[in-house]
Amino acid sequence: MSRTSKSIVAAAMVLIMVGALLSGCSKSATEPGASGTPEKVTLRFIGMEQAGMTVDEQKAVAKEFEDKHPGVTVETTFVSYDALHDKLATALAGGGTAFDVLVVDNTWMAEFAAAGWLMDVTDKITPEMKQQTVDQDVTWRIVTYNGRLYGMPWMLDQKYFYYNEDMLKQAGFDAPPKTWEEMVKMARGMKQKGIVEYPIIWSWAQKEASNVDFVTLLYGFGGQLESAPGVASFNDDGAKKALQFMVDTLKEGISNPASTVSVEEDVRNTFSAGKAAFAINWLYMYDLANDPKESKVAGKVKLAMMPVSEAVLAKGIPSATSNDSMGMAVSAGSKNKELAWEFLQYFTSPEVQKRYAAHQLPIWKEAFSDPELLKAQPVTTKMFMEQFPYGHVKVHVPYYMEYSKIMQLSMQYAFSGQKTPAQSLDEAVDQVNKLAQQYKQ
Repeated sequence: MSRTSKSIVAAAMVLIMVGALLSGCSKSATEPGASGTPEKVTLRFIGMEQAGMTVDEQKAVAKEFEDKHPGVTVETTFVSYDALHDKLATALAGGGTAFDVLVVDNTWMAEFAAAGWLMDVTDKITPEMKQQTVDQDVTWRIVTYNGRLYGMPWMLDQKYFYYNEDMLKQAGFDAPPKTWEEMVKMARGMKQKGIVEYPIIWSWAQKEASNVDFVTLLYGFGGQLESAPGVASFNDDGAKKALQFMVDTLKEGISNPASTVSVEEDVRNTFSAGKAAFAINWLYMYDLANDPKESKVAGKVKLAMMPVSEAVLAKGIPSATSNDSMGMAVSAGSKNKELAWEFLQYFTSPEVQKRYAAHQLPIWKEAFSDPELLKAQPVTTKMFMEQFPYGHVKVHVPYYMEYSKIMQLSMQYAFSGQKTPAQSLDEAVDQVNKLAQQYKQ
């Protein structure tokens, strides 16, 4: 080889070595640095500003994660529950890079997973993790679709029965109602005595909130959402009794007429203003309704098991409620999936969930024997464990949003008197079942 050839080879080797060094120096922001800590990474988290942890609490958890991971910034976005689905669907359909970690309602999991928008984490979930959660069969259903897991359960929530103890005593009652019929009698007595104009407030606006209340009442009157998987039956005898009950209490004036345009925050505000004796709402309302800064009835607000009809109670079923829990997932389009999964795990960890249990109880069994949690939340922890076995989860189908709108509208037809409860539900079930057949095709 000539000297010139050797010089060319040597020069080429130098260029290769320099290129390798430069490649190492220009490490991607998503790759770990020498310390194993990501460098200048931004995670984007979208959550809900309604029930459960407050916005400030969620931001605090994000800040904790940043402190534990130098170089990582967590950008947070919060929207109302009713705006969250469409915000997520738009972002995920557009490639899923707008957000890395998402709060996802259990009823949206099927839709998002079927579309390929969520990261499959089945292999990351161990049997031990499942065993450590409360009622694992129910809890993990939140994030399951077609036998695969697409996130972590995050918020185990159900509708709770609230009552104003002072108003009950004024009306001559010393215990909350065990049946819906008993509640009606109490409400009539309060109204007749002028204690409160409209004793009951509900979330019956043409929103998802009305479906949650309806599911609670449907099972409380002995109905079923489905007669078989994918076959709607919310027009059975129990369902029709439930909707007739809703209509009748409005007509009689014991349910607040504003219920038909109210969602959960409206219920909380009405109840906290002392304008209702009974309400059903999520767990977050308990602390707020008993906070003198937030409520005029603080100290008078109590929880009881959700009532059922007399006929259902006679069958030995003491309670029925709607379990409408939420999970957290990683976008399939995230550029930082592993770091996003680490953030999700931190957010749902026993340590964090116990620390922020005022408005949202943990998913972990160990937490409910923790002396500090029991001392901090003696009422809600006890009521959660008593009520949870009687919770009913809504259907998990990829077409749930259409299903939901059909069910919402059926109630509004009945409330307005355009159709009878039976007609409304018969037509709604027919529409939903046709929708299911179309989806199969």
